[in-house]
Amino acid sequence: MRNESGNVVRRDFLKLGALATAAFAAEPFDALRRRSQLQAAETRGTGYGPLRPARDEATGLELIKLPQGFRYVSFGWTGDPLAGGTRTPGLHDGMAALVQAGNLVTVIRNHEVSLPGPSIAPAVSTYDPQAAAGCVRLLFDADAGKLVSAEPAIGGTHRNCAGGPTPWGTWLTCEETVDDAHGTYQGMPLPFEQDHGFIFEVPASGDASPVPLKAMGRFVHEAIAVDPASGIVYETEDHETAGFYRFIPTAPGKLIDGGRLEMMRVAGTPDSRRGMKPNQSLAVSWVEIADPLRHRRPGTNDTSGVFDQGQRQGGTTFARLEGCWFGGGQVYFTATSGGDAEAGQIWEYDPAAERLRLVFESPGAHVLDYPDNITVSPRGALVLCEDGDRKAERLCGLTLDGQLFPLAENNVVLSGEKNGFSGDFRKQEWCGATFTPDGRWLLANIQTPGLTVAITGPWEQGPL
Repeated sequence: MRNESGNVVRRDFLKLGALATAAFAAEPFDALRRRSQLQAAETRGTGYGPLRPARDEATGLELIKLPQGFRYVSFGWTGDPLAGGTRTPGLHDGMAALVQAGNLVTVIRNHEVSLPGPSIAPAVSTYDPQAAAGCVRLLFDADAGKLVSAEPAIGGTHRNCAGGPTPWGTWLTCEETVDDAHGTYQGMPLPFEQDHGFIFEVPASGDASPVPLKAMGRFVHEAIAVDPASGIVYETEDHETAGFYRFIPTAPGKLIDGGRLEMMRVAGTPDSRRGMKPNQSLAVSWVEIADPLRHRRPGTNDTSGVFDQGQRQGGTTFARLEGCWFGGGQVYFTATSGGDAEAGQIWEYDPAAERLRLVFESPGAHVLDYPDNITVSPRGALVLCEDGDRKAERLCGLTLDGQLFPLAENNVVLSGEKNGFSGDFRKQEWCGATFTPDGRWLLANIQTPGLTVAITGPWEQGPL
């Protein structure tokens, strides 16, 4: 997604050009092998076949490309009305389908709004009346394939990037910022009445209690995943030098009661950003964060105060940790700019064995470009959301033995047909991928202009 300054972190253009020119002659053996595996997987039909423009069942527009046999419907566009009189904010981001009762699925969606403004939610569910981000609660009919209702779920939060579902049916929304109340940003005063940089719990129904879960840390949050066996919450940090954290609650399922925050330490690996080998099993231990609220390095404006505490005790450095999801007893998370090509890594952590494995490392943007949000499919494979520099960003599938395949492609080009939006949005990121509990629909967001799509089709014909 984006770094603390709000600017997209991108590769150096000249460096890319030089790498592309020399790729065939100088590409490492492992990268060539992974490229060959990808090509072989596509030849064998690991995925669902080539992508082609597909018509949206709601607007009639060809908004995305899908394999043959798949269909989709869009809803929840920026500017669409919400119950209560407000309108859907933009910058759609992390999302989860929390519960399903019959054909009705309750979905919570983040909005990564950075600018100050009025809350989208009623006062009872508003944390900071000067902050315009938050979450929207959606009710989706899985039989009819359409949106039933949309309402604010929590408001007054800031830069709600990702988060994750809990086993007890709530959503944890994460602020990707550490802006202070009445602070400044690039020399300009901020009107915020509350400190930001926290996690909030959002129920599947009813009013949210806008209370920050401070024991879970104040840092540039991205996503979480909860182990249902232990209640431990795993947290990612979207920073150039990031830590992977776990929160051990005092009472599992009652995060408001506090707990202990720790950072991962990988044996023999102080820095995982380069030089890692796929499938190598690495031993893991944890170091405690003494002050989860120390959001800056002492005496500086550096926003990695929590990371600094862990690193000083031997905690491992990762590159821009973003997506995080629990499935099959494992925690999967993405290092968006990790790897020798700085194009992305996919990690698997086994809590029972305390082992870490690199599932996949992209050899370059031509294969996988900045994986961001992630989810686990009903059959155990992964869905990755791209947030890079491709002409058209994609959803990609990834099997746990490292076979990657395209699943969907952003094809949004508008001329005012929907809510007045015009322009070529194909380079805009995918985010918030999540399957409905019954496994029939994959929901995902295109962040700008801001819309949700629900995709269905012959999932059983492939690994998802």
